[in-house]
Amino acid sequence: MDVPAMLELTSPLLGLPGHLHYALEPLDDTGVLFALRSVPQDETDAPVRLFVVSPVAHYPDYTPTLDADALPWDADGDHTAVLAVVHPGHGADDGPTVNLLAPLVIDTRSGRAAQIVLDGDWPLRARVG
Repeated sequence: MDVPAMLELTSPLLGLPGHLHYALEPLDDTGVLFALRSVPQDETDAPVRLFVVSPVAHYPDYTPTLDADALPWDADGDHTAVLAVVHPGHGADDGPTVNLLAPLVIDTRSGRAAQIVLDGDWPLRARVG
């Protein structure tokens, strides 16, 4: 997946107010798993780290319809990437899940990104594996 190394969110991720700038670093050679790390804007910003994945690697039938009007930029499907936030789980019986309902949509040309809540019946916590 060809995504920019630096992202600027148009609004904060749900539950993470104040964090708009992130570094996106690949954690594997296949372009599936990434660390999303906040870039502090001053010394009072506590860093945030999330893991995100390319959802189609785990869910090949994941084909969300992105409403161009919901994106705060002129959308072009050829320059749009979708990543899903990973919830790591809390033990062997509660493994990692991904949020397919509210993916991170990225304009690969500019690095602008937004978390979009999709219409439809996508799970908030889809099991990985």
